[in-house]
Amino acid sequence: MPTSVNVAVIYYSSTGTVSTIAEAIAKDAESAGAQVRLRKAAELAPQAAIDSNPAWAEHAKATAGTPEVSPDDMVWADAVIFGTPTRYGNVTAQLKQFLDTLGGLWQAGKLADKVYSGFTASSTTHGGQESTLLALYNTIYHFGGILVPPGYTDPSKFVDGNPYGTSHVSGQGDIPVGEQTLTAARVQAERVVKFTRAVKAGLAAED
Repeated sequence: MPTSVNVAVIYYSSTGTVSTIAEAIAKDAESAGAQVRLRKAAELAPQAAIDSNPAWAEHAKATAGTPEVSPDDMVWADAVIFGTPTRYGNVTAQLKQFLDTLGGLWQAGKLADKVYSGFTASSTTHGGQESTLLALYNTIYHFGGILVPPGYTDPSKFVDGNPYGTSHVSGQGDIPVGEQTLTAARVQAERVVKFTRAVKAGLAAED
């Protein structure tokens, strides 16, 4: 019987692009046999800022029922896949705020030896996708996590071209998530589940 795997997909999305990718990754991880929690980071922006952008306001309303992430989701997970749009080549404040609450778990060693991966989106092709994922992965090193990026491990990765993680160019919100991005999401989710299962089984055998 395959080793059970818990995967937390934790993301922030303002207008919905990253949310769409998060939902796809969650479904793909489930299809690969994992138990999945889909969780969003709490919103920090004032309501006036949200209301000033119709797409942002509409997405906030549409995802009101999605549970917000808590530190317990990190403890529960054997693997965590983080998603964030790029903000000047870096992680959004909303996701960073959640990461900054994890000091106690980090000190207790409860974030170590888990598998981690990430995905992102930007308005333009060179809008900071790689630097955003690399910045995110700097946090994983501090956790003592096991980083599992997609790499060029599937023929489709030579098409989308991003070995760091699933990414999407959204333009001004007018370029919807398509098959190329959804294929990348599937490859990444399946790879994360595969290696999490192997790591978990290996650690259990050592114990």
